[in-house]
Amino acid sequence: MALSRIARGSQLTQSLSRIAAEGSAAATPAAYALRNAAVLGQRAPASSSQLHSLALAGLADKYAAAAVAAGRLQPGRGISTTPPALRPAATATTECSDADESAAVPDLGPTRPGEKPRVVVLGTGWAACRFLKDVDTRAYDVVCISPRNHMVFTPLLASTCVGTLEFRSVVEPVSRIQSALATRPGSYFFLASCSGIDTRRHEVYCTAADSDGLPANPYNFKVAYDKLVIASGSEPLTFGIKGVAENAIFLREVSHAQEIRRKLLTNLMLSENPGLSEEEKQRLLHCVVVGGGPTGVEFSGELSDFITRDVRERYTHVKDYVKVTLIEANEILSSFDVGLRQYATDHLSKYGVNLVRGVVKEVRPTEIELSDGSRVPYGLLVWSTGVGPSEFVRSLPFPKSPGGRIGVDGWLRVPSADDVFALGDCAGFLEGTGRPVLPALAQVAEREGKYLARVLSSVAAQGGGKAHCAGRAELGEPFVYKHVGSMASVGRYKALVDLRENKDASGVSMAGFVSWLMWRSAYLTRVVSWRNRFYVAGNWGPTLVFGRDNTRIG
Repeated sequence: MALSRIARGSQLTQSLSRIAAEGSAAATPAAYALRNAAVLGQRAPASSSQLHSLALAGLADKYAAAAVAAGRLQPGRGISTTPPALRPAATATTECSDADESAAVPDLGPTRPGEKPRVVVLGTGWAACRFLKDVDTRAYDVVCISPRNHMVFTPLLASTCVGTLEFRSVVEPVSRIQSALATRPGSYFFLASCSGIDTRRHEVYCTAADSDGLPANPYNFKVAYDKLVIASGSEPLTFGIKGVAENAIFLREVSHAQEIRRKLLTNLMLSENPGLSEEEKQRLLHCVVVGGGPTGVEFSGELSDFITRDVRERYTHVKDYVKVTLIEANEILSSFDVGLRQYATDHLSKYGVNLVRGVVKEVRPTEIELSDGSRVPYGLLVWSTGVGPSEFVRSLPFPKSPGGRIGVDGWLRVPSADDVFALGDCAGFLEGTGRPVLPALAQVAEREGKYLARVLSSVAAQGGGKAHCAGRAELGEPFVYKHVGSMASVGRYKALVDLRENKDASGVSMAGFVSWLMWRSAYLTRVVSWRNRFYVAGNWGPTLVFGRDNTRIG
């Protein structure tokens, strides 16, 4: 009986060796394991369960190889499962550490020889979407990773808060901006946030934005890249002021505009309830805007116009309690010249916006405390004091530009990481380049996206599209930004237009009704698609004739 078992073991060992030899052409991990097992089987006894498992692995690999040959499977193009080291952003490094082989994480593996190189884009803001629009999809497969599947046309976002425009008029799905994301087999959009980057392995680590219904919560995966474009944007600045995050509403996303609109209409209706004191009505209907930049001024103007045109007609019982206050530490619209700033100040004051110069010390649920000790009660608080680097950007181990953005050179490359580029609000020129950090403006981000798409197309044409292959490619001239001017609406069919390169240069600088027509025409032509241009024009017409919609939904 012992001899019989030895004979059967010898036959099994020979079978395993034959399977391993046949599978060596595919060079699969299971084939290597089988070959090693066959060798070890000759040297040391192995349990039948271990050999059975190895045999099954070899047969599975042989079946997969046959499926690939038959065309039923596409090797390396879909989501597979491999055991990587998944690191959060706070510990992401440019050096590789030993992988944790105990946990398997889904991944989109590296591109193979003969396949198009893959460019991975983090974000769907102005910079990312302009890059996606212009990138050469004949040369690259494109993967976009973002927690939102659309771009927001931010210059018109303030208009949606009061019903001048509908929300769908200011958003554009990324699949419309770059159709390859929805139609090409090697291009994808992943609704997720990037949690870490390994520049040595050329991998980004991601967490699905909504893991409900997925096999794991949170659902983590990784994506390999040949070129990486970081355009993850920025986040609102709170300056560490207590209570801002808990009580204020920012104006950066469509969800923020929806919350502002809902809160504004709710307060208008609640203020008509019986039994409320005069003081409580005044607080509920006091709208406070903190920040005198273009966003804060445009929202204050839209709100003032909404109050004078619509609220006074439809909420006559409480119309005298509605008030708008704009708080700014310095001058409003500081990027404009003195004459335009004075025009804006006079116009806003004329139509009921109370301008207060002060610094916010603390924000409480129903009132703001200023640094001089005065207190301002409010029912709606909108915070618009500028933007700064996000937590994700701050956590990345890249050199930073002044202000904490990702440092880049003149070609928007991250010098410390091969094949990594950064642009938009999350990037700034390194101090060593001798260039100033560009302002966080849509026109800056859009031009950077257009420039980088042209650079990467040139790199691909020179055979440098794959990872580690761009070293000898000629990139052309470095990025140069020229300011084409600024515009801002102040409400009541008035706007400011400054088309000069800087305050001291010559050029068009004007304010009034004609400027408002120029402002609307310019933004209508800059809306991404013809579909949204029809939406915007279709909203502006009825609003002009019938007034704004004041329906509270949700």
